[in-house]
Amino acid sequence: MSERFDAGYWEDHWVQASSRAPLPAHPALAAELSTLTPGSALDAGSGEGAEAVWLARHGWAVTAVDISATALARAAAAADAPGIDWVQADLTRWEPDRHYDLVTTFYAHPTMGQEAFYHRISRWVAPGGTLLLVGHDHHAPGHHGHGHHDVPAHPEGSVTAPERIRWVLDPGEWTIRTAEVRECDAGVHGGHRMLLRDVVVRAERTASGA
Repeated sequence: MSERFDAGYWEDHWVQASSRAPLPAHPALAAELSTLTPGSALDAGSGEGAEAVWLARHGWAVTAVDISATALARAAAAADAPGIDWVQADLTRWEPDRHYDLVTTFYAHPTMGQEAFYHRISRWVAPGGTLLLVGHDHHAPGHHGHGHHDVPAHPEGSVTAPERIRWVLDPGEWTIRTAEVRECDAGVHGGHRMLLRDVVVRAERTASGA
Protein backbone atom coordinates (compact mmCIF):
# COMPACT_ATOMS: atom_id res chain seq x y z
CA MET A 1 0.00 0.00 0.00
CA SER A 2 1.34 3.42 -0.93
CA GLU A 3 1.16 6.44 1.36
CA ARG A 4 1.44 8.73 -1.67
CA PHE A 5 -2.16 9.90 -1.32
CA ASP A 6 -2.49 10.04 2.46
CA ALA A 7 -4.20 12.75 4.54
CA GLY A 8 -1.13 15.00 4.54
CA TYR A 9 -0.87 14.83 0.76
CA TRP A 10 -4.50 15.89 0.30
CA GLU A 11 -4.32 18.66 2.87
CA ASP A 12 -1.37 20.13 0.98
CA HIS A 13 -3.18 19.66 -2.32
CA TRP A 14 -6.31 21.53 -1.26
CA VAL A 15 -4.41 24.32 0.45
CA GLN A 16 -2.46 24.91 -2.76
CA ALA A 17 -5.67 24.78 -4.80
CA SER A 18 -7.29 27.59 -2.79
CA SER A 19 -6.43 30.25 -5.38
CA ARG A 20 -8.47 28.72 -8.21
CA ALA A 21 -12.21 28.76 -8.72
CA PRO A 22 -14.04 25.51 -7.93
CA LEU A 23 -14.84 23.36 -10.94
CA PRO A 24 -18.40 22.40 -11.94
CA ALA A 25 -19.92 19.01 -11.27
CA HIS A 26 -18.88 16.23 -13.61
CA PRO A 27 -21.20 15.74 -16.63
CA ALA A 28 -21.47 12.02 -15.93
CA LEU A 29 -23.93 12.85 -13.14
CA ALA A 30 -26.54 14.21 -15.54
CA ALA A 31 -25.75 11.63 -18.21
CA GLU A 32 -25.99 8.60 -15.94
CA LEU A 33 -28.38 9.50 -13.11
CA SER A 34 -31.11 11.66 -14.59
CA THR A 35 -33.63 8.80 -14.73
CA LEU A 36 -33.08 7.61 -11.15
CA THR A 37 -35.49 8.36 -8.33
CA PRO A 38 -33.55 10.36 -5.69
CA GLY A 39 -32.87 8.70 -2.36
CA SER A 40 -29.81 8.43 -0.15
CA ALA A 41 -26.39 9.02 -1.73
CA LEU A 42 -22.77 8.71 -0.67
CA ASP A 43 -20.12 10.72 -2.53
CA ALA A 44 -16.84 8.98 -1.72
CA GLY A 45 -13.91 11.40 -1.95
CA SER A 46 -16.06 14.51 -2.31
CA GLY A 47 -13.28 17.12 -2.48
CA GLU A 48 -14.70 20.63 -2.81
CA GLY A 49 -18.20 19.21 -3.11
CA ALA A 50 -19.29 19.96 -6.69
CA GLU A 51 -20.78 16.52 -7.20
CA ALA A 52 -22.35 16.41 -3.73
CA VAL A 53 -24.03 19.77 -4.35
CA TRP A 54 -25.33 18.61 -7.73
CA LEU A 55 -26.85 15.53 -6.12
CA ALA A 56 -28.45 17.56 -3.31
CA ARG A 57 -29.93 20.02 -5.79
CA HIS A 58 -31.49 17.09 -7.61
CA GLY A 59 -33.20 15.76 -4.52
CA TRP A 60 -30.67 13.32 -3.06
CA ALA A 61 -29.92 13.17 0.67
CA VAL A 62 -26.13 13.23 0.45
CA THR A 63 -23.33 12.06 2.71
CA ALA A 64 -20.10 13.59 1.35
CA VAL A 65 -16.93 11.99 2.69
CA ASP A 66 -13.38 13.20 2.17
CA ILE A 67 -10.07 12.78 3.97
CA SER A 68 -9.22 16.51 3.80
CA ALA A 69 -10.59 18.90 6.42
CA THR A 70 -9.62 21.82 4.20
CA ALA A 71 -11.61 20.53 1.23
CA LEU A 72 -14.66 19.80 3.37
CA ALA A 73 -14.59 23.20 5.09
CA ARG A 74 -14.39 24.92 1.71
CA ALA A 75 -17.18 22.75 0.33
CA ALA A 76 -19.50 23.33 3.28
CA ALA A 77 -18.91 27.09 3.20
CA ALA A 78 -19.66 27.32 -0.52
CA ALA A 79 -22.53 24.85 -0.70
CA ASP A 80 -25.87 26.41 -1.62
CA ALA A 81 -27.89 23.20 -1.41
CA PRO A 82 -29.53 21.59 1.64
CA GLY A 83 -29.35 17.94 2.57
CA ILE A 84 -25.59 17.35 2.66
CA ASP A 85 -23.82 15.72 5.60
CA TRP A 86 -20.10 16.52 5.37
CA VAL A 87 -17.90 13.81 6.93
CA GLN A 88 -14.12 13.86 7.33
CA ALA A 89 -12.81 10.29 7.14
CA ASP A 90 -10.30 8.00 5.48
CA LEU A 91 -12.41 5.92 3.11
CA THR A 92 -9.96 3.03 3.29
CA ARG A 93 -10.85 2.64 7.00
CA TRP A 94 -14.22 4.33 7.51
CA GLU A 95 -17.36 2.19 7.50
CA PRO A 96 -20.84 3.68 7.11
CA ASP A 97 -23.61 2.53 9.43
CA ARG A 98 -26.04 2.08 6.55
CA HIS A 99 -26.35 1.27 2.84
CA TYR A 100 -27.08 3.90 0.19
CA ASP A 101 -29.31 4.02 -2.85
CA LEU A 102 -26.40 5.58 -4.74
CA VAL A 103 -22.65 5.53 -4.21
CA THR A 104 -20.48 7.75 -6.40
CA THR A 105 -16.78 8.46 -6.61
CA PHE A 106 -14.96 10.87 -8.90
CA TYR A 107 -11.17 10.70 -9.34
CA ALA A 108 -10.55 9.27 -5.89
CA HIS A 109 -6.88 8.53 -5.19
CA PRO A 110 -6.82 6.20 -2.15
CA THR A 111 -3.75 4.78 -0.46
CA MET A 112 -5.07 1.31 -1.23
CA GLY A 113 -5.17 -0.21 -4.71
CA GLN A 114 -7.82 1.28 -6.98
CA GLU A 115 -9.70 -1.94 -7.70
CA ALA A 116 -9.73 -2.84 -4.01
CA PHE A 117 -11.14 0.61 -3.27
CA TYR A 118 -13.93 0.17 -5.81
CA HIS A 119 -14.79 -3.21 -4.35
CA ARG A 120 -14.83 -1.69 -0.86
CA ILE A 121 -17.23 1.14 -1.65
CA SER A 122 -19.44 -1.13 -3.76
CA ARG A 123 -20.37 -2.96 -0.54
CA TRP A 124 -22.10 0.21 0.64
CA VAL A 125 -24.69 0.18 -2.16
CA ALA A 126 -28.13 -1.00 -1.08
CA PRO A 127 -29.85 -3.83 -2.95
CA GLY A 128 -31.42 -2.28 -6.04
CA GLY A 129 -29.08 0.71 -5.77
CA THR A 130 -26.54 2.24 -8.15
CA LEU A 131 -22.76 2.56 -8.17
CA LEU A 132 -21.16 5.27 -10.33
CA LEU A 133 -17.37 5.21 -10.76
CA VAL A 134 -15.56 7.96 -12.67
CA GLY A 135 -11.80 8.25 -12.91
CA HIS A 136 -8.76 8.67 -15.07
CA ASP A 137 -8.06 6.69 -18.18
CA HIS A 138 -4.51 5.84 -17.18
CA HIS A 139 -3.55 5.33 -20.83
CA ALA A 140 -4.27 9.00 -21.58
CA PRO A 141 -1.34 11.46 -21.64
CA GLY A 142 -1.30 14.84 -19.94
CA HIS A 143 -3.20 16.08 -16.92
CA HIS A 144 -5.12 13.84 -14.57
CA GLY A 145 -8.43 14.58 -13.00
CA HIS A 146 -11.44 16.82 -12.66
CA GLY A 147 -10.49 19.06 -9.77
CA HIS A 148 -7.10 17.35 -9.42
CA HIS A 149 -5.29 18.69 -12.48
CA ASP A 150 -1.92 18.70 -10.75
CA VAL A 151 -2.18 15.19 -9.28
CA PRO A 152 0.54 13.05 -10.88
CA ALA A 153 -0.12 9.74 -12.52
CA HIS A 154 0.50 6.88 -10.10
CA PRO A 155 -0.10 3.15 -10.48
CA GLU A 156 -2.16 2.96 -7.27
CA GLY A 157 -4.03 6.20 -7.97
CA SER A 158 -5.14 5.57 -11.53
CA VAL A 159 -8.30 3.96 -12.73
CA THR A 160 -7.89 0.67 -14.52
CA ALA A 161 -9.68 -0.18 -17.76
CA PRO A 162 -13.47 -0.64 -17.73
CA GLU A 163 -12.97 -4.35 -18.37
CA ARG A 164 -11.04 -4.76 -15.13
CA ILE A 165 -13.68 -2.87 -13.17
CA ARG A 166 -16.21 -5.33 -14.54
CA TRP A 167 -14.09 -8.05 -12.95
CA VAL A 168 -14.33 -6.31 -9.55
CA LEU A 169 -18.15 -6.46 -9.59
CA ASP A 170 -19.65 -9.93 -9.22
CA PRO A 171 -21.90 -10.51 -12.29
CA GLY A 172 -24.28 -12.46 -10.06
CA GLU A 173 -24.80 -9.37 -7.94
CA TRP A 174 -24.37 -6.49 -10.40
CA THR A 175 -25.73 -5.43 -13.77
CA ILE A 176 -23.33 -3.19 -15.68
CA ARG A 177 -25.21 -0.40 -17.44
CA THR A 178 -22.22 1.70 -18.57
CA ALA A 179 -18.55 0.74 -18.91
CA GLU A 180 -16.62 2.96 -21.29
CA VAL A 181 -14.01 5.64 -21.80
CA ARG A 182 -15.29 9.14 -22.58
CA GLU A 183 -13.74 12.48 -23.38
CA CYS A 184 -14.61 15.27 -20.97
CA ASP A 185 -14.10 18.95 -21.76
CA ALA A 186 -12.21 20.37 -18.77
CA GLY A 187 -12.21 23.94 -20.07
CA VAL A 188 -9.30 26.23 -20.87
CA HIS A 189 -6.10 25.91 -18.84
CA GLY A 190 -2.96 27.87 -19.63
CA GLY A 191 -4.56 29.19 -22.80
CA HIS A 192 -5.35 25.72 -24.15
CA ARG A 193 -8.58 23.74 -24.06
CA MET A 194 -8.03 20.50 -22.22
CA LEU A 195 -9.88 17.27 -22.95
CA LEU A 196 -9.71 14.55 -20.33
CA ARG A 197 -10.31 10.87 -21.01
CA ASP A 198 -12.44 9.37 -18.28
CA VAL A 199 -13.40 5.84 -17.38
CA VAL A 200 -17.12 5.82 -16.55
CA VAL A 201 -18.78 2.77 -15.01
CA ARG A 202 -22.38 2.63 -13.79
CA ALA A 203 -23.68 -0.55 -12.24
CA GLU A 204 -26.93 -1.55 -10.58
CA ARG A 205 -26.95 -3.93 -7.64
CA THR A 206 -29.52 -6.69 -7.87
CA ALA A 207 -32.47 -6.38 -5.53
CA SER A 208 -31.29 -9.53 -3.76
CA GLY A 209 -27.68 -8.27 -3.42
CA ALA A 210 -26.09 -8.95 -0.05
